[in-house]
Amino acid sequence: MGYGNIGRRHAAHIQQNEHTELVAVCDMNPVVKPVGDLPFYTDLNQMLAAEQADVLCVCTPNYLHEPHTIAGLNAKLHTVVEKPMAMSVAECDNMIAAAQTNGKIIFAVKQNRYNPPVQAVKQLIKEDGLGKLYMMQVNCFWNRGDAYYAESNWRGKKKEDGGCLFTQFSHFVDIMYYLNGKIKAVEGWIHNYAHQHNTQVEDTGSFVLKAENGCIINFNFTTCSYERNMEGSITLFGEKGTVKIGGQYLNTIEYQKLAQGELPDIQIQAKANDYGLYQGSMSNHDKLIQNVADVLLHGKPIMTSAEDGREVVRIIEQMYAGATKV
Repeated sequence: MGYGNIGRRHAAHIQQNEHTELVAVCDMNPVVKPVGDLPFYTDLNQMLAAEQADVLCVCTPNYLHEPHTIAGLNAKLHTVVEKPMAMSVAECDNMIAAAQTNGKIIFAVKQNRYNPPVQAVKQLIKEDGLGKLYMMQVNCFWNRGDAYYAESNWRGKKKEDGGCLFTQFSHFVDIMYYLNGKIKAVEGWIHNYAHQHNTQVEDTGSFVLKAENGCIINFNFTTCSYERNMEGSITLFGEKGTVKIGGQYLNTIEYQKLAQGELPDIQIQAKANDYGLYQGSMSNHDKLIQNVADVLLHGKPIMTSAEDGREVVRIIEQMYAGATKV
């Protein structure tokens, strides 16, 4: 459901995977047509009634994730839902309840978890290679210009978009949580500096967060990086070492100093999602689709559960609740 930039990426990887088949496409815009002779619908309920399938991919704007996911679950389909999982914890709870009622699985899309540097650091933490974590620094410095907001009628709208932490930087919130766990206290500041003429949300923010494990986290973001994305990085300071996942999209091990051993030199080039007018996160949707197949066909572990997706939304709600507008 949804055949915009991200929907087309899902479709391409479904078609390329030997274990999956794309059987139909739905988009509310009748001008949008998929490649080839696939059945095309402009009404989700009509597609769900007419087509036989096992999985629905929800790739629609943020505010439609809850109703479209629940529609798929109620039609007895497992459901893949793009980030953010929903616009609130309450919406996530409704989705999880529908999944439980129908005995189906929600796959929350968090493709940056597959980044090799992220996986290397995750394993390092599992093996206690950093020891107790003292501090984490998260930097997300991207560019989103006028053309980006002109491309759709929902981006930058408070009720439909939710804000930068939902639309641009929920992946970084997820990796912060994935590596270090839940958050218990937040204080921050947000402001709309360069996008007041075409958005209703902030474009810049800085937060200090206290994790349940005691780690202090500084989280900085902006969509005002001049003309292009600059950086997406996470630095961890622990009792046994320091490591920085860097690059524009968490695609390199940029710095490391460890008491024991050394992480491999990881330098990944040209792996961002390229949408023409802007660059997105790492392009790992092939791994996402493979994980769906592995879970459903072979009972392997899910990479990002509905509960994980809910927790990311909860942290984002915490951050906005703890933010002061400047």
